[in-house]
Amino acid sequence: MSRQSFLVFVLFLLLLCTCAGGVGAGVWLTGRAPALAALPGDRLREPIVTPALAAVPLPTATPQPPPAAISGEGGDSEQRLIRLYRATGPMVVNITTQVMRPDFFFGNVPESGSGSGFVWDDQGHILTNYHVIQDAQSIVVAFADDLAMPAEVVGSDPANDLAVLKVDSLPQGVQPLPLGDSAALEVGQVAVAIGNPFGQFKRTLTAGIISALDRTVQFDDGKVLRGVIQTDAAINHGNSGGPLLDSSGRVIGITSAIFSPSGVNSGVGLAIPINKAKRVVPVLIQSGHFRHPWLGIEQLGYALTPALAQALDLPVKEGLLIAQLYRDSPAQRAGLRGATDEKIVGNRRWMVGGDIVTAIDGVPLRSWDDLDAYLQERTEVGQTVKLDLLRDGKAMQLPMVIGEEPG
Repeated sequence: MSRQSFLVFVLFLLLLCTCAGGVGAGVWLTGRAPALAALPGDRLREPIVTPALAAVPLPTATPQPPPAAISGEGGDSEQRLIRLYRATGPMVVNITTQVMRPDFFFGNVPESGSGSGFVWDDQGHILTNYHVIQDAQSIVVAFADDLAMPAEVVGSDPANDLAVLKVDSLPQGVQPLPLGDSAALEVGQVAVAIGNPFGQFKRTLTAGIISALDRTVQFDDGKVLRGVIQTDAAINHGNSGGPLLDSSGRVIGITSAIFSPSGVNSGVGLAIPINKAKRVVPVLIQSGHFRHPWLGIEQLGYALTPALAQALDLPVKEGLLIAQLYRDSPAQRAGLRGATDEKIVGNRRWMVGGDIVTAIDGVPLRSWDDLDAYLQERTEVGQTVKLDLLRDGKAMQLPMVIGEEPG
């Protein structure tokens, strides 16, 4: 090889190494952003999601028309989202709370929390989640342009994770968000969430689809939410209480929880259907609390399986065997009977001899959750229901007036 050819070869190798080094440097210079810590005031939990035991219809509601700025044909999806955000964003609020927490060294110390909410009506009522304002000593609602106002709790319903706040007046131009109809939703349609993730990024819009409907969500404390909307629109701590909207800007749900092993968005967001809020919120505004139906037999017995029924020598394969009744409960006043004897099967003692409830208003009951779902979703306090039951081996019907759940 000549000297000139050798020099050309060396220069080529140097140029090749330089290019490779540039590519590697570009990859390694991409740093990792520090993780954002969740604010303690927004107590988003990690629920266990199971399919709904039964699809339970909610009252049919006529959806309100979308804002004029969003309605109408034409325009691509990007422009529609821009119009939606401009029309609905000012109606979404940031909620900041102060909660006094006991401290070993300093006594009670203030702890801040944050969440989201939206304008419910023109009287200054704000809808949010109960867990956003739970135990709060002070609440501040911030509108657009950082206009902050103190708010008070008008009513709350922990069982449905809903709470209504009120401010003295609404800023000029701020109006209630129009409400949609969650009973008419379809999996695959667009879902838009607006909220304040981590309490720092005010009025953040995220978009996705409705991933599933009629989910049943059970929390660690035993609380159950039914008919829940599942969406892949990004939801994080601080989004709680904010609206989930359809593509026309109508509220279809209230973002409430996420399913996430890490505590941040994993693509499974959960929202309370707006039709449930339509039923609960007017009652909260009027009386401060929502009356939940109650019979007085809940969880006071055994949900029968074919194997258990056979072991106890019962004439049915499924149903609810009543062991005890709450004193002065609707069940006791109606004449329902609890256990009169006991039977030992294996190493366990079972209370037997009580009524076996097999259906309520013709709807079969195979578990306590079946009973709770029917009562909470399809009845109200003061309503009369009919229980199908077996007493001493004989089928009979027993009418019962539903009472209010104590406490």
